[in-house]
Amino acid sequence: MNSKKGIILAFVLVAAGLFFWLDLQRFLTLAALKANRQTLLDYYIAHKLITVAGFMAIYIAQTALSLPGAAILSLAAGAIFGTVMGTLYANIAATAGATLAFLVTRYLLRDAVLKRFGNKLEGMNRELETRGFNYLLFLRLVPVFPFFLINLAAGLTRLPLRTFIFGTMFGIIPGGFVYVNAGASLATINSLSGIASPRVLGSFALLGLFALIPALYNRFKSRKDTSG
Repeated sequence: MNSKKGIILAFVLVAAGLFFWLDLQRFLTLAALKANRQTLLDYYIAHKLITVAGFMAIYIAQTALSLPGAAILSLAAGAIFGTVMGTLYANIAATAGATLAFLVTRYLLRDAVLKRFGNKLEGMNRELETRGFNYLLFLRLVPVFPFFLINLAAGLTRLPLRTFIFGTMFGIIPGGFVYVNAGASLATINSLSGIASPRVLGSFALLGLFALIPALYNRFKSRKDTSG
């Protein structure tokens, strides 16, 4: 590993370590968000550009470092910026953070990720390499695997960067919208588990199946041609 890669890797490890050492996750809770919502709103009204930039920087860092708190940040986006703009800001930040995690895995942490998650990622890696965009879209739409694990898995494949970016950007819109929209009505939320109801998850699964239709058709056609 050259010096540049070593410096970047050290920065990633230190940043993640400081997050847990300083117990920063105590700020990324539903109770903390409710308690500080008015303060955040007042600050946003007075400093709109700084608030948006700060929020997106935090969201990007959280996603890039695979830290907990994505759901709370999406709720915060709705609570502060409203449903439409909150969804836009959260989507851009989450996509940027996921892309950074993808690149770090591909160029810095490949061996470490394979050693830690190799068995769990084998099937996902195979499908990502063969099905590409459609399978990535399915993974983003249907919460079968954790968000961070998909970033790591994709980074181990030969999936083009552009495919990863657009698959992530479009795939996280429905789920992101649900949480951001819920955040816009923050006072009515008592727990995170109640946001993604079985009906909502079922809708995501249906969208995911639509995303897989081209891949399933190609697989069926190839088998038919082989048998014929």
